Amino acid sequence: MFTYLNPAVRQQLIAAGKLIRINAKGATLAADTPPPEGELAINVLGPIPLPLRIDEVEIKTHWYATVRSTELAKVEALARDLNQQGGQHLFATLATSLAVNSVLVVGDPARLRNPLVRVHSSCMTGDVFGSQRCECGPQFMSALQRINAEEAGGLLVYMSGHEGRGIGLWAKAATYLLQDAGENTYQANRTLGLSDDSRDFSDAAALLHYFVGNAPFRLLTNNPKKISDLNDFGLTQITPVRHVTGVNAWNRRYLAAKRDWGHVLSDQDLDARGS
Repeated sequence: MFTYLNPAVRQQLIAAGKLIRINAKGATLAADTPPPEGELAINVLGPIPLPLRIDEVEIKTHWYATVRSTELAKVEALARDLNQQGGQHLFATLATSLAVNSVLVVGDPARLRNPLVRVHSSCMTGDVFGSQRCECGPQFMSALQRINAEEAGGLLVYMSGHEGRGIGLWAKAATYLLQDAGENTYQANRTLGLSDDSRDFSDAAALLHYFVGNAPFRLLTNNPKKISDLNDFGLTQITPVRHVTGVNAWNRRYLAAKRDWGHVLSDQDLDARGS
């Protein structure tokens, strides 16, 4: 049974050091008592061996699943009520409300020195379906390959709640229709009454504090705002590393809008022949 359904399993994981809790600065908190009220606290479950295969190359990673303590506490309370009322068949509904982020670590976290890092926003259409309307899928795969090529490894933080720059999959689908009618990706958000970028990087920052600390690391990104947002959470030793891949005729206009919004992309980068 899942840890939020079986307290005995939860205690076993805590005792084994496989379930910990961290605060916004990456410091560990007691995992078996309620976290300080009003403060960010994240439960981290792992490491879990997760071998990957990309282009016939095996990449050995360790997966850490993470979720905010406030979200987990709500689900745990509901799960207890359902269990007492014989509503176990509704447990799957509870799982859908959890925003579970992930960290994929290549190499030994204790030996990371100026590691290569990717903070990747979830994109079902790109990462899962292979859509060419964005460059997300190729960026995800390329990031893992580049991290794996590092002698000391590195890590990828996968933010599950960032779909569509934080607006969610349903609204993202609507913006696609607006883009097909002539608007760019940011104009479409505004037409729906949404922000250009609604993503919250506080969880990503806390996880980076835990795995890297406020030590130098290299970040695969073309987005200066992402660096600025992480700076705001105390990560001040970031070196940007350009990450241009997956350019094609379908997403050239989309990428041009990102460039105009501030992403570091050149005309040469946007050549539809690029990849």
